[in-house]
Amino acid sequence: MTGDLVRVVYRKYDGSLHWNQPGRLIGEDEFGIWVGGAAGTPVSRGEQRVNPAEHDHVMLFPRNGWWTALFNAAPHRTDVYCDITTVPAWPTPDVVTMVDLDLDVRRRRAGVVQLLDEDEFAVHQVRYQYPPEVVTQAWAAAEWLAAALTDRIEPFDRVYLRWLDVVARNLGQINVA
Repeated sequence: MTGDLVRVVYRKYDGSLHWNQPGRLIGEDEFGIWVGGAAGTPVSRGEQRVNPAEHDHVMLFPRNGWWTALFNAAPHRTDVYCDITTVPAWPTPDVVTMVDLDLDVRRRRAGVVQLLDEDEFAVHQVRYQYPPEVVTQAWAAAEWLAAALTDRIEPFDRVYLRWLDVVARNLGQINVA
């Protein structure tokens, strides 16, 4: 239900806890499920709290994509940050989880699109013994995202701005113990 608290849980391939944070369910459309967070939302890496979110943001969890997307409100330097992941799963209505496969694609506010962490992906292919189909899906997702971000194909052009507006108007900081 819109406004409900959602726990966003990224794990590594061995199951260990990676990035995680609370968010609020803000809607669903043809691109997937949108979760929002206001500036100040606590962010953790594993069990360790890191700096809270600097700006309002929305996260998109596609139904079948091997990626997730984080859209930051201005003036954050990064407009869109995509993690290459396994397909996001909702084991319960208040938890979304996926495996972070290390590769990332980001678009800076100035428009520059970058593929990141290829070295980490190579190391983790060996360490975690990624199956060949996981490697293939990860590269396909990264290549598709790089093109979609560069060409501003939706949801990477204007759609996300509507969801950022929902956060700005309706969500306060999420306080969790």
